[in-house]
Amino acid sequence: MVLQFWKMNGAGNDFILFDNRAGEVSLTPALIRRLCDRHRGVGADGIIGLRRCESGRADWAWEFYNSDGSCAEMCGNGARCFARFIQRVTGWARDTLSFETLAGVVRARLEDACVAVDLTPPTDLRLGLKLHLSTGPAEVHAINTGVPHAVLFVEDADRAAVSTLGPELRWHPEFAPRGTNVNFVQVLEPGRIRVRTFERGVEGETLACGTGVTASALITALQHDFASPVRVRVQSGDTLEVRFERRGDSFDTVQLSGPAEFVFEGRIEL
Repeated sequence: MVLQFWKMNGAGNDFILFDNRAGEVSLTPALIRRLCDRHRGVGADGIIGLRRCESGRADWAWEFYNSDGSCAEMCGNGARCFARFIQRVTGWARDTLSFETLAGVVRARLEDACVAVDLTPPTDLRLGLKLHLSTGPAEVHAINTGVPHAVLFVEDADRAAVSTLGPELRWHPEFAPRGTNVNFVQVLEPGRIRVRTFERGVEGETLACGTGVTASALITALQHDFASPVRVRVQSGDTLEVRFERRGDSFDTVQLSGPAEFVFEGRIEL
């Protein structure tokens, strides 16, 4: 079988997307890993398939896979790319649409190459966790923005120990059994932060992580009293924007916006 696919990226977070409305494509974990392999496959942080929404709760639905072959509940940058992908392959004419994910229904607004998505309400907020790491005691914050995230504030994100502390926190007993994504956050100035993310399922640093950017912005708003919006510079050098409505320590409306770009279209034998 030959799979027609599109390669996209959202602020450097890259994805393979394909149309599976007919339900003819079934991807095994081994096949997902091969397709995402940057030497032997297409290369991507994840794979997204377009499905019809059988529940009737949204316009469309997706199937999302991490590059290690596992399923993921949500991906912020993937969601923004997926919205533009729907517009291209289905001829969707409106500038708003919705799609169902394992984390709930996501709504998107399209403005040319920029896409804003309304994320599902964050859950499982835990502030000021005192953890013992290989480097010593550390204060870590946690929140679920569709998938779980840990946030660690650092003085200099460029010097953050992402490759060592990232996997250590990702598998820390505090976040057992499935682990967490890990964000290293540097406060630049009021309303602006710099974020590097070690992604669960990719098992390494990515150039951007939409749910990680969102988690970092919300935690910073709580810890440093930032107002909406918060602008976030990611490892690719791009900037994403997080808007929210805050009520005490909770958030009613959370929106992530930024670029979502087509890279190329291709075919690969499965």
